[in-house]
Amino acid sequence: MKSETKHLKNGKFCGMKTDTKTEPATRGKSNLTTRIMLGLACGIVAGMAISYTPENGLVHHWLMGFLELIGGLFINSIKMLVVPLVFVSLLCGVASLGDINKLGRIGAKTLGFYLLTTAIAISLALALALAAKPGSDLKLAELTRTVPNILQKQPFSKILQNIIPSNPVAAMAEGNMLQIIFFALLTGISITIAGQKARPVGDFFDSANIVIMQMVMLMMSLAPFGVFALIAQTFATTGFSAMLPLLKYMGTVIVALLLHICFIYLGALKILGGLNPIQFIRNFLPAMSVAFSTASSNGTLPVTIETVEKRCGVSSGVAAFTLPLGATINMDGTAIMQGVAVVFIAQIYGIDLSLSALLTVILTATMASIGTAGVPGVGLITLSMVLESVNLPIEGIALIIGVDRLLDMARTVVNITGDAVCTILVAKSEGEFDQNIFDAANEGEKQSSTNAA
Repeated sequence: MKSETKHLKNGKFCGMKTDTKTEPATRGKSNLTTRIMLGLACGIVAGMAISYTPENGLVHHWLMGFLELIGGLFINSIKMLVVPLVFVSLLCGVASLGDINKLGRIGAKTLGFYLLTTAIAISLALALALAAKPGSDLKLAELTRTVPNILQKQPFSKILQNIIPSNPVAAMAEGNMLQIIFFALLTGISITIAGQKARPVGDFFDSANIVIMQMVMLMMSLAPFGVFALIAQTFATTGFSAMLPLLKYMGTVIVALLLHICFIYLGALKILGGLNPIQFIRNFLPAMSVAFSTASSNGTLPVTIETVEKRCGVSSGVAAFTLPLGATINMDGTAIMQGVAVVFIAQIYGIDLSLSALLTVILTATMASIGTAGVPGVGLITLSMVLESVNLPIEGIALIIGVDRLLDMARTVVNITGDAVCTILVAKSEGEFDQNIFDAANEGEKQSSTNAA
């Protein structure tokens, strides 16, 4: 057990900060959220005002040209970061696993649970979005370029065959996301297997990951202006009719998040672990509240570890391995958002997604969850990657980026809940779980309250 977790306790987890000093970052994210929401609100008002100006007038033409310029610059900045971010973060996420031969049963169980639940999460989101049709009432086809559907017409077997790139450099230049993901995973695994001899290469990519994350932060500091321009452009064209689809989008995401927690996580806890889901919620509530307020899986990690060990009865050895790993590769809440967003954006642009396209979304989002860093803006960029994998317009992100900040807190709760459930199930299967601590957590609180009184 000690050998399996040592590399995570003593080494740094590639691209992830696990210190408890998260208050400045939390304040910065809160300030960014406020500015993005302000940009969203101002964009709606400005767009509505522009919609009442004569379409053939000079003022309308000049204002729309200005909005198109600012919005285009913001979209291009997102596209610029997609390939380097995906490649480096995935590579670091895999390389941070340490010696693959030491992972053993715990590593296999943990990775299997995380990847399976992520695939289930995005499948649930796609099914729910296809049924709810949140974007069916809004058509924006006239705002975008002609979208090629070459990928959607290919059989899924051909898509799987094309995952392996004949030229990795060409794949990066062309933005072929599945090929980039495969090459990044292969490189990360090779660095891990090579061990100490590949340490300089790992250190280089670790430094590159830090630089790219800083670029993301700089880009996101301009997000309020991009949101303002893109939303204003949308509302200037469609008017107030864009609000109802947005509300339907938010509702679909929230319902999918609730269903995933209740049926997948709590169901697994009951069926596979034989544990009381209500008791788990009570025990894990402190970590959930911190996750909801900070909207950061990484920032909540110290609280998550402490709660899982002291209130849920998991040994420190298992928790020290599965929880940091989950904070990096288990992003079910983000996968749900991506699934709903893909269908929503496809519907507002009037694009039909074939079965092979939907399977491609599931595969891409599941693989992309590995190494996704818990910093503001990364979820937006990985969403653009998923959109590109099925040739959907990235411009559609403009509609959801503002309201997405409100959904981020709920997604984080789902993410850390999945980490905790996986940790408890793995610990129980390995005999590293204390049932008495799990059952007595609330009794201990009640006794403490009685003594204090």
